[in-house]
Order: sequence, then structure tokens, then C-alpha cells
Amino acid sequence: MNPDEVREDWAEREGEFSPRYYAEKGPDEVSETIRSAIEFYVGTDARVLELGCGSGRHLEHLRRGGFDRLAGVDINDESFDVMGEYFPTLAETGEFHTGAIEDLLPAFDDDEFDAVYSVETLQHVHPDDTWVFEEVVRICGDLLVTAENEGNGARRGREGAEVSYVNDEFPLYHRNWRDVFSGLGGVQVVNEPTKRDTIRAFKLA
Repeated sequence: MNPDEVREDWAEREGEFSPRYYAEKGPDEVSETIRSAIEFYVGTDARVLELGCGSGRHLEHLRRGGFDRLAGVDINDESFDVMGEYFPTLAETGEFHTGAIEDLLPAFDDDEFDAVYSVETLQHVHPDDTWVFEEVVRICGDLLVTAENEGNGARRGREGAEVSYVNDEFPLYHRNWRDVFSGLGGVQVVNEPTKRDTIRAFKLA
């Protein structure tokens, strides 16, 4: 799939892996790990951005934990309608943007957010768009957290990324995020493998 096809698939996603699918699941253990990392390294007064926030289940967990400077971006515009149904206070108080991260992140200022995190979002970035990882670091002032599927036995794709396909539909590009973000100046402070993903946190200079 080319980059536009990957983005279009997620922009129009319904059913499994859609915004409503994840809203019904609600916050989980990954939500708790992200909250603990941001709380410990930055504090609850941090301005926080989620990349690929969907309907906001992880942001809602932060809100309930005392964070009130929350923002999110998602390519699927249904995300924010669903957020209004399931997490109305978050929808009313947060700052949200619809679009691909490749299009949205360049508009943010340097260090605009104290913490930036992604949950199974960066793994969908096509090898042609890896420049966006530099944008992630540029807008993040202090702490970057990734909870991504790093792959096990996936086949090798372009630019060193390994790729697998979910339900034979869409690709996951598995990368070692320690290598990616250490190479961009991050210092890894958390490395927590889970059954599905690896959660990493990076302090940025």
C-alpha cells in the first residue's frame, strides 16, 4: 500500500478497530502505564498530546487522573463524534484536530507539548513518511511515550521496517522505537514489554 492508501483506510475505518470499537473497550492497562509515566516524569500540569487519539479512551484516563491540558489528533473524523457520546467532558474540555499526523504536526510550534504519546499509531506510518518522527520530537518538550507493536518474525519491508498485515487488510510497520527515537536525541527511561506491544518512554533534551 502507498502512504495515501494507508491513511485513507484509517480515515474511513468502521467496525473492528474503529473509534467506536475502542470507545467501548475503554481505558486499559496501557492507559495506566502511560498515565504513570507522564505523571512521574512531567507531572499532572503537563500539556499532553496523543497521536491517533481515536475516541479518547487513553486521554479520558488521564483526565480522570487529574490532567486537564489535553489534546489529540486523529485521521478519522468520526472519532470526535464518538468521543462526545462516550467521554463528553473530555470532548468539551480538550483540544482536538482531525487529519493525518503528517499534515498536522508541522503546524505545531517547537516544544508545544510537554508530553506526546502514541498507542498503536506510529506503527502505521508508511516508510515513505518516516520524516514525521522528527516532527514528533520537535513538538515534544520533555517526554515521549510509545506503545507500539514492534513485531516478532514479521517480514522485512523497505527502509529496514518489518511489515505484517492485520486480517490481510492493512500493514503494520514494526520498528524498534528505542533505535528510532534514541537516534533523534531521546534517552529511553521506560521499557515495558506487554503481550501485544512494547511501551517505551523517552526523555528529550
